[in-house]
Amino acid sequence: MAEGAELAADQHVRYIVTVEKKKDSFESLVMEHIRLNGAYWGLTTLDLLHKLHAVDAAEVVDWIMSCYHLESGGFGGNVGHDPHVLYTLSAVQVLCLFDRLDVLDVDKVADYVARLQNEDGSFSGDIWGEVDTRFSYIALCTLSLLHRLHKIDMQKAVYFVVSCKNLDGGFGAMPGGESHAGQIFCCVGALAIAGSLHHIDRDLLGWWLCERQCKDGGLNGRPEKLADVCYSWWVLSSLIMIDRVHWIDKKKLTKFILNCQDKENGGISDRPDNAVDIYHTYFGVAGLSLMEYPGVKPMDPAYALPLDVVNRIFLRK
Repeated sequence: MAEGAELAADQHVRYIVTVEKKKDSFESLVMEHIRLNGAYWGLTTLDLLHKLHAVDAAEVVDWIMSCYHLESGGFGGNVGHDPHVLYTLSAVQVLCLFDRLDVLDVDKVADYVARLQNEDGSFSGDIWGEVDTRFSYIALCTLSLLHRLHKIDMQKAVYFVVSCKNLDGGFGAMPGGESHAGQIFCCVGALAIAGSLHHIDRDLLGWWLCERQCKDGGLNGRPEKLADVCYSWWVLSSLIMIDRVHWIDKKKLTKFILNCQDKENGGISDRPDNAVDIYHTYFGVAGLSLMEYPGVKPMDPAYALPLDVVNRIFLRK
């Protein structure tokens, strides 16, 4: 544990609840189009800190469903916005937090995601056709949480992800794309859910990922970039899934995350002394969770949900 620094959990809970109520704030306005993602980041943080009861569950579920598109089966980023797999996964994850998947027409949501698989095994994000390995992960994660992986061609899905592997062991957004820690999480997570981690050179990828730790203890997303709290999640979760997390100096990373806190008003920023936001607050707490920080619930590295939530979904089945 970092000396002289502790997680300001109560302040972070207050910050998250307050941000949600300030509809006219700058942060709220710039996040309007991805509000469902923001709900996932904030509510998962509350659950990790054992404070999910700080919000009205019924109110949250009603709002989530107001973002649902009855015709397509997908969810938009806010009420009245177009559906996309990005927001559909966040909706499913939030409903998992509250154990309310019963409000969904599961097959309709699953069919929406499955229809976005392309002939080469890749997935489009929406009807407009953008392809990215993020969407491969999102599709597999969503369908797995809904117990509907059988609706897609899994062999082709795995083949596409593997085709995005680079000589450095990492993965890009598309075949030939630059290795990036965020894309690596998506590809490793997709392969983990598919039971296909044998396609990864664990030592080669583990070396690339552990090289992301900077002198200040934080992690960056690719070579020659500054450390950023959000990579505490993307890099650590990937290392855990390939059994190489012991190659990171956890003490230095913990100190870096804790130094990015606003200890008075709550929230965590990308790096020390910068403005806090809900995105980095979530990934900072999630990173601490992966390092078994005291008082923070354990996270599942593949599904990006608290471990008890994931166990409830799959053990119940």
